[in-house]
Amino acid sequence: MYISILAASAGLLAVAQAAKAPIPSATVTVNTAQKYQVYDGTGVAEAFQRSLVLHRLNTAAQSLALDYLFSRTKGAGFTILRNGLGSSPDDPFDLMKSIAPTAPKSNSSALKYTALPRQDEYQVWLSLQAMERGVSTIYADAWSADGYMKTSGTDFNGGYLCGVTNATCASGDWRQSYANKIVKYIQDYAAAGVVVDYVGFLNEPDLNTTYASMQSNGQQAADFIKILAPTLKQAGLTTKIACCDGSGWEQNRERLTGIQQAGQEYNLGLVTAHGYSSPPGAPFATDKNVWQTEWSTFDNINYAWYQTGSQSEGLTWANNIQHAFAVSNVNGFLYWWGAANTTDNQSLIFINNTAEVSVTKRLWAHAHFGSRFIRKGATRIGAVSSAGSALNVTAFANKDGSTAVQIINNGVNTESVTLTGLTIAKGATVQTFLTDNGNDLTAGTAKVKGNKATAEVPGKSFLSFIV
Repeated sequence: MYISILAASAGLLAVAQAAKAPIPSATVTVNTAQKYQVYDGTGVAEAFQRSLVLHRLNTAAQSLALDYLFSRTKGAGFTILRNGLGSSPDDPFDLMKSIAPTAPKSNSSALKYTALPRQDEYQVWLSLQAMERGVSTIYADAWSADGYMKTSGTDFNGGYLCGVTNATCASGDWRQSYANKIVKYIQDYAAAGVVVDYVGFLNEPDLNTTYASMQSNGQQAADFIKILAPTLKQAGLTTKIACCDGSGWEQNRERLTGIQQAGQEYNLGLVTAHGYSSPPGAPFATDKNVWQTEWSTFDNINYAWYQTGSQSEGLTWANNIQHAFAVSNVNGFLYWWGAANTTDNQSLIFINNTAEVSVTKRLWAHAHFGSRFIRKGATRIGAVSSAGSALNVTAFANKDGSTAVQIINNGVNTESVTLTGLTIAKGATVQTFLTDNGNDLTAGTAKVKGNKATAEVPGKSFLSFIV
């Protein structure tokens, strides 16, 4: 009996001691003097008629989905919209129709333009809706030139633009015609009230695919850039050229190197790459702004923040985005589709029929890096966590004097995190926003003492400090 009581008492003492065990602490130090790249924004696409799917939602569901994507108060606050510049001769679902679908008599004949088909598959409508909610940058990207301009004769199954190095066609050189078509497309958007800030003429040019695709190496891209640049200028357009949306980071590095060797980098306004074939890695050797412009996964749709650490969970994408900014020095980060009727993870929001809108946790991972907290023109600044912590950290200084600090806890334990290095005005409130399995950007406040702010960051979570 006496032994049993002792054993019970020892067990209770152990429980009490465990309950009183202090939460592990960590320090995140921000260095405002250590400056890195300028922030352009985050974004999505609704190409291949996914803008049409959005348009078919009823009014309430449509507003909900658009707010989730673009609102600074209700959603992710995306500020970049990537539209698809069509090349198909017709427009059944999943294709993007060209504004010059019929081949002219020859490569020197004027192209026969048509009006933007269904407002460019409702991408014009989407652009205007997105701009009302805060989108500031429109990027139009062509997956291919029209088939009659290519060695393959179709806008799908790869092939090369007639007239570039090693791409000779019996019909002649079609580079100028392709440039003229791009200019007309931009002008059509301007007439509808949408300024196209950047235009791309390639998408994943390292691949030959069954959908719209056009192959190109760096030299061949340069061969077209030297035609497109003066054509844009002659038309009085300020739209800048983007290239080359390679299927992966290293695939795009090859094309950028080729452009540089051909002496055409100066005509670029933006370097663009995807994350599929190889994820964002070492920064590109360029003084141009760099965006990761498309990335997603294709496994069954996953709404979770964290379960097993799979490639499609929210926490995984939080780390992907942070890595791209912190290691690859990107200025912008774009997912693939924002909202779509897909049953895999190509979109951040699942929409269906006229009323279904279901949000994945990946959306909220993007929201921490969106315009709710980080504004266009902000500068990434130094931020490090104390040794031994499981925290990944970044920080951005906004032009208005506010600072957004992103802290991802990849460990399983809660950590008490103290933020230092910033000036906190006397009596000021430091807001926090938490995302994990049970929270979607849930607002809170940090404990402030002098120029230090402290908050608990649960295991497998993402907390943003806003100072």
